Amino acid sequence: MNNKTILTQEGLTKLELELENLKSVKRREVADKIKVALSFGDLSENSEYDEAKNEQGLVEARIAEIEAKLKNVEIIDTENLNTENVQVGNKVKVRSLTDNKEISFSIVGTNEVDIRQGKISDESPIGKALINHRRGDVFDVTAPSGTKQYEVLDITK
Repeated sequence: MNNKTILTQEGLTKLELELENLKSVKRREVADKIKVALSFGDLSENSEYDEAKNEQGLVEARIAEIEAKLKNVEIIDTENLNTENVQVGNKVKVRSLTDNKEISFSIVGTNEVDIRQGKISDESPIGKALINHRRGDVFDVTAPSGTKQYEVLDITK
């Protein structure tokens, strides 16, 4: 299994900001909630305390997860990307040969996926199928809904 965290510079910055927020803001907020809950007395029936401790666990787990990702990060240099063949970091335009619709998206690592912004994972069915293809290539994508054919129309940075 590949343990590398593949990110663009934008994705790295976003992850670092989230980590900083969790450490400096969220930890303090949760600690304050725990203090307030403790002031209510008996912990055996104190749902506010239980909720605050659960939230603390979630925050600490997310901090540990982000720190682990950042220890083994690989930054994709989008400025020097090759546009001859599809790779992580490229923007790609394809045409479905099934319904003749054109689709554009960016290929990103799994940590940066955002369908609303047109960012798909290199590990998704279409992302995997696209890697290393060139303009004009026709390729098959096998997904739960069946196999579809696409043609690569354009590859950019």
